[in-house]
Amino acid sequence: MVKIVFTPDWFLTSDVLIEIFSFLILCLFFMLAFKSYQLSKKKSVFYLGLGFFLIALAELSTILTKIILYYDTDVTHEIGKAIITYEIVKSVDIFYYLGFFLQRFLTLLGLYVIYKIPYDKKLTLDLLLSLYLIFVAALLSNSMYYFYHLTALVLLVFISRNYYKVYRKKKIRNTRILAFAFVILALSQTIFILSKLNSLLYATAQLIQLAGYIILLILIMKIIKNGKKEKQSGDNPRHA
Repeated sequence: MVKIVFTPDWFLTSDVLIEIFSFLILCLFFMLAFKSYQLSKKKSVFYLGLGFFLIALAELSTILTKIILYYDTDVTHEIGKAIITYEIVKSVDIFYYLGFFLQRFLTLLGLYVIYKIPYDKKLTLDLLLSLYLIFVAALLSNSMYYFYHLTALVLLVFISRNYYKVYRKKKIRNTRILAFAFVILALSQTIFILSKLNSLLYATAQLIQLAGYIILLILIMKIIKNGKKEKQSGDNPRHA
């Protein structure tokens, strides 16, 4: 196996299942945010949904790449034949690296979109510079894995801070839950940075990240349950 990621062998199936579950939750959150945006026309809700949609695409990219990388399937058989017949080992490596690059780039881009929600989102030189730095961080992470996790950690800390400030100001319960989910995700990135030291740390980080997404799922279920109630209690979708 090409050791592009540090997943321990005993955690392979759980790793992919967690990614699939995370993808489904992120898609649900995006659909809910988009529906809420159609009703409220609040751009902040739209950008929140867009950020999670980009992260969902990142999860899809890593799912497809890991399935081909980890499992004995018809696709991997064809890749194996291609390696033997055409000697294109480097091309296959490019496929793997591209898959994980897209995962890192789209995740960082999604987090950046969420971070930028309270600020000006017009196309400026600062925005272009930020996009360039995100691209570089994702690219360098192929050789320095921790660079991606460190960048994600910084963005998640800033996002958590933003939502905590919103909660302190408006006292909206859904915002508190969302802020807490981002704190848990930030914790997972902290452990991911150390995951090369011990395979158990990688599994722990994945499980903590899963806990963050489960909190998002709880928030989604809470919003759906109370979405029909016309009250300003913090349970309405537009307060997410």
